[in-house]
Amino acid sequence: MKILVCIKQVPGSNNVEVDPVTGVLKRDGAASKMNPYDLYALELAVSLAERFGGTVETLTMGPPQAKAVIVESVCMGASRGTVLSDRKFAGADVLATSYTLSQGVRKLGDFDLIFCGKQTTDGDTAQVGAELAEALGIPNVTGVLSVEEIKDGEVFLTAALDNRVLTLKAKMPCLLSVGADINTPRLPSYRILREVKEEQVRFLSFEDFPDREEKHYGLNGSATQVERIFPPEKNTEKKTVEGGVEEMAEALFGLIQSRKLL
Repeated sequence: MKILVCIKQVPGSNNVEVDPVTGVLKRDGAASKMNPYDLYALELAVSLAERFGGTVETLTMGPPQAKAVIVESVCMGASRGTVLSDRKFAGADVLATSYTLSQGVRKLGDFDLIFCGKQTTDGDTAQVGAELAEALGIPNVTGVLSVEEIKDGEVFLTAALDNRVLTLKAKMPCLLSVGADINTPRLPSYRILREVKEEQVRFLSFEDFPDREEKHYGLNGSATQVERIFPPEKNTEKKTVEGGVEEMAEALFGLIQSRKLL
């Protein structure tokens, strides 16, 4: 069984600069880490490979320094990983990102299972997993809580909706998205880190893809554009109301009315 986990390198803090022209994050030189939700997806993939047999690979899209999360994934049990890196991929929205990832998957070969974290902490759209499955033409299940069994080309699992838990089966190949309730990720192995080989980290660019139409990637392939992005204004103004219960209630009501909150 071949398993692929899509992972992403995200900013390690909230202090990230934004390009005022394109509206995208300036990732060069910023402290970074693996997207937390992807850790749960990776742990599930490695544990399933241990239970049912198989190999785990990882895939990410980003600048060359995204190699760091691929190395981290190898230290957590993946056999190898691939970075999709090209200036033509820069500024991609969820549509262009999922399409780029789909081209990377097609280049790497066939997989029985593909895992994604439910969302990333920098974009928070929770759309890439579903759009990647659509681009690949495979079934997609979100909110996966557990994988109970894999047999006869099908995966048996439970998944959460807003108000219920479903027991499902999906025909492989399929894509599963997971959140933080599914497991506790293992720690990376320092011993493995010292033994990671160069061939375990692969780079692919635009020229390696089956589809080399530039309008499908990056800003050119994005259906949405950021018009403006800015930090929220901080308001530290406060007003203290003193007096009896009725006096404070009346003062508070007057304040709410004056600000047209009612």
